[in-house]
Amino acid sequence: MSKILRYYYDLMSQPSRALYIFLEKTKIPYERCLVNLGKGEHLTDEFKAVNRFQKVPCIVDKGDLKLAESVAIFRYLAREYPAVVADHWYPKESRLRARIDEYMSWQQHNTRATCAIYFQYMWLRPRMMGTKVNPERAEQLKSQMETCLDFIESEYLGAGQKFLVGDQISVADLLAACEIEQPKMAGFDPCAGRPNLTAWMARVRDETNPYYDQAHKLVYKITPASVPKPKL
Repeated sequence: MSKILRYYYDLMSQPSRALYIFLEKTKIPYERCLVNLGKGEHLTDEFKAVNRFQKVPCIVDKGDLKLAESVAIFRYLAREYPAVVADHWYPKESRLRARIDEYMSWQQHNTRATCAIYFQYMWLRPRMMGTKVNPERAEQLKSQMETCLDFIESEYLGAGQKFLVGDQISVADLLAACEIEQPKMAGFDPCAGRPNLTAWMARVRDETNPYYDQAHKLVYKITPASVPKPKL
């Protein structure tokens, strides 16, 4: 059995994109294992043998460690590959690490939940399941998402710092940026009226390119012309 890290992913998945960028940027040796969510490949018995939760992303490392959940994977990779993972991604300094952990806990019910649910309701479910969009429900989900984005604009980015936790990029920034890209495909511009968020998104992209654009190639393609997007 191969000892090289195997990475199971689909770039339509926000945390899959975040980990893809991280793996490429840090140069951790790995094998790409694409799992096509649209074709239901994550629901097969073959994939269940890799990840009992039947979701992406996940990894198999050193031949026998099967690990799911993006936050757990980020923490594991930072510990296991210190020779190539620069400290700023997940600092050893206790207070900085605590702030990153705080964001990664908070985002599950905020950034991730609100952006993903809006995208699913407005774009994914109508195309995959033929559901109708209820304008009142759409407005409710949009309002919840905007409340979250406004909080990031003022509380995480309002003090003049370059990134979510200080002046160096971390895994928190990757997770956040990839989540915030998602509703663009549904025609929503998360940066409109949020200058701090706009500047921060540009910094995250600049710090991680060309891998950021590689990860978001399909997102850019689907995003309608009414929403600003990079010219590749």
